[in-house]
Amino acid sequence: MDDKRYTVILVHSISHAVKAERLLNQAGITCKLIPVPRQFSSQCGVCVRLRRADKDRGIDALNVGDLAIEGVYDYE
Repeated sequence: MDDKRYTVILVHSISHAVKAERLLNQAGITCKLIPVPRQFSSQCGVCVRLRRADKDRGIDALNVGDLAIEGVYDYE
């Protein structure tokens, strides 16, 4: 991930994060599981980070996979 502009997608649990990673990979979208950045949630947890350029495709892939999204945030 060369571009320093990312999107993080928050989901309800680590099992949802793993499912999100699998769905995104199946859609050909590079992603990474990371701890939830504190500026987006005070709760501990894992979220999915992807390039901001892939944000819309990523959200579509998760919706098609029937995965509930808790939040979507852009950051650098």
